[in-house]
Amino acid sequence: MKKTIIAISLLAALTLTSCGNSTSSSSEKAVQTTAASSEASSTSTVTTTTAAQTEHETAPQNTVGYEGMNTVNADSLKNGKYSISVDSSSSMFKIADCILYVDNGSMSADIIIASKSYDALFMGTEEEAGNAPESERITYTSNESGQSVFRVPVEALDKEIQCAALSAKKQEWYGRTLVFRADSLPDAAFAESRYTSAEQLGLEDGNYTVEVKLEGGSGRASVQSPAELTVKDGKALAKIAWNSDNYDKMVVQEKEYAPVITGGHSVFEIPVTGFDYNMPVSAETTAMSEPHMIDYTLRFDSSTVKKCG
Repeated sequence: MKKTIIAISLLAALTLTSCGNSTSSSSEKAVQTTAASSEASSTSTVTTTTAAQTEHETAPQNTVGYEGMNTVNADSLKNGKYSISVDSSSSMFKIADCILYVDNGSMSADIIIASKSYDALFMGTEEEAGNAPESERITYTSNESGQSVFRVPVEALDKEIQCAALSAKKQEWYGRTLVFRADSLPDAAFAESRYTSAEQLGLEDGNYTVEVKLEGGSGRASVQSPAELTVKDGKALAKIAWNSDNYDKMVVQEKEYAPVITGGHSVFEIPVTGFDYNMPVSAETTAMSEPHMIDYTLRFDSSTVKKCG
């Protein structure tokens, strides 16, 4: 009897995301991809703690970047000034904002820290910082809000970069790994298209499924994968089914989308800007005491596209 029950359960799971199936069943347990805990911009309450006295021993470490990221150099971008997200390996190194400057093949960035916890930065390891002359330290200026602004060189985007910070309190260097996220830049920042469209893939009008990976936020959210994909006139739409019904809004390219609540899931039909890149989206959750908008990325893998029927 137990073998029979297990077999039936497996069959139900396999048929859940098959072509033509709806996400409306209250018993569905879709295969899900868990969001990587890779960004410090989730909506957890920001503390005002300065550099911890025992940071070397106790500071929690964050994941930076994402699996399969490819380096983006300055020559792939248009000259300009852009807001950019930065991953930091240290939970103590809280970046309030960052502005990227691209100028004729070189990049720099203003890293903005809300506190006065650090006297200087050094682009390298903490050991290298300790042995370097003071002239190589990057000191801060203060903006109108009283925040510390460090102007640093940026070797490349989507690449792990070593950075050391000098604690104002302890006068010790603390190493961090930073990743300046190319997927947080607008499409207009790129010299050439950074993704593959449905039209370029030669997808005919019809219904498909595609594997999708969610990244960002606290790491607890997930979405159903594979997702249903509809192509019409060279444009692709995907049904994104979250692992709860606490999401009441998604934003894609500054346009808002409302969900259909189905079987305990918030389900959105959103446009797929492109495949094989981390597509920026935002989603508002009502699971906290107040609604919070959280930044995520969705990556649609073109190699997994399967036509229904």
